[in-house]
Order: sequence, then C-alpha cells, then structure tokens
Amino acid sequence: MKPNRIILIRHGQSQGNEKPELHSKIPDYALELTPEGMSQARMAGVQLKQIMGNESVFFYISPFWRTRSTAEQIALQLTDNKCSYREDPRLREQEWGHLRPKEETDVYENERDKYGTFYYRFPDGESCADVYDRVSDFFNTLHRDFEKKDFPDNAVFVTHGMTIRLFLMRWFHLSVEEFELLRNPHNCEFFILERQPNGKYDLKSIPRRRNSPKHIYQRPLIMFPGCRKG
Repeated sequence: MKPNRIILIRHGQSQGNEKPELHSKIPDYALELTPEGMSQARMAGVQLKQIMGNESVFFYISPFWRTRSTAEQIALQLTDNKCSYREDPRLREQEWGHLRPKEETDVYENERDKYGTFYYRFPDGESCADVYDRVSDFFNTLHRDFEKKDFPDNAVFVTHGMTIRLFLMRWFHLSVEEFELLRNPHNCEFFILERQPNGKYDLKSIPRRRNSPKHIYQRPLIMFPGCRKG
C-alpha cells in the first residue's frame, strides 16, 4: 500500500559543512554530525512526530555516518511509533573522488559551475547524471516496497541534499534545466510528498530556487503545440 507521506530529509550539520577543509583529510562517508547537527536532527524528529502522530514509519537511510546519526536522533523522538528501516547505498552522497586538497576541490567546483552541474563528473568521482541513474534504479525497489499490503504509513528518507534534488527530479520528471535551478536544502530541512485521493503525491513545500543556472549554456526543448510533456 502506498504510504500517506513520503518525507525527504537532509542530514544535520556535518563536520564537513562546518569545516570544508576536513574533506581533504577524512573520507566523506566518515564525516559525523556536529553538536549543532545533532540538535537539528532531534528537532526534526520532534517536528516529524507532530506531523505523523503515532503512525508507522519506514526509514530509508544513506549509509554515511552523518545520515546514520541523523536517523538515530530522529527515531529517538518516535519511540511510540512502529518504526522499521533499511540502509541503501544508492541514497549516498555524490562521490567526489579521492581525498584531495581544498584548493584542488575549489578548482573542480568552479569548473563544474561553468560546465553545468548535472553533467560534470569529478575526477575519480560521479556526475549528477550518475547519481540520477542510481536514484532511478532505487525507484524500482521503492515501487516494489509500496506494493506490499502492510507497508507503513510513512516513508522517511534520510539522505543528502544532492540526492534529494535528484529524487525530486526523477519523481516529478523535471528537466535538467529545472533541476539546475533547485538550491540545496538546508541541514535537516525536509520535503513532504502527501498522497492525494487519486493516489498521486503533491509536494507540500517548494524547494528554494535560483533565478538562473550558474553556467552559460542554455538550449530549451521546444516541441510543437499540442505535444504534451508526459
């Protein structure tokens, strides 16, 4: 049975958010939450409790340490709820490649902004297009889970900003240009997709958007009148 809500939440403030230079010293997956991030995660749990009440919950969790800690703190606020969970590596952060000095990372980030966020692949890492592919593969698992008669009332995804944006792109069939206008959610910001009587989901909050993409290459798809987007 389809859940009443699909909730996408970004992890709390991480050590890498607070001190970006740590990305050159510690593997991305091993960066933990800061004390502020722990507090954000607990508050997110309180807010989700207010929204879900005592309904059942299924957590899908990225295996990175900061998302694990975020999910743990959220779950501690839901001790009266029937909760279950699964870790799925397909929900992990975009791979940036091996450890490298911040100065080198800055060069690649500037190059990405000029090239286009979606298509640019970091050396030894991933492009957003690569992450989109694994999110799309994850959707096959998701649809099978949702077909189970006893699936919980809520599906909560504890993951990363880029993964959330690509999830929304895949779910709502956004174009590459529409994706590149989406800003990264704040730490522990969450988006709720609520099931409607017709079985479809409405997004209850609108992601922040840029006025224009960072790169200069623009070429919209313009089909003939009467040819509708599917």
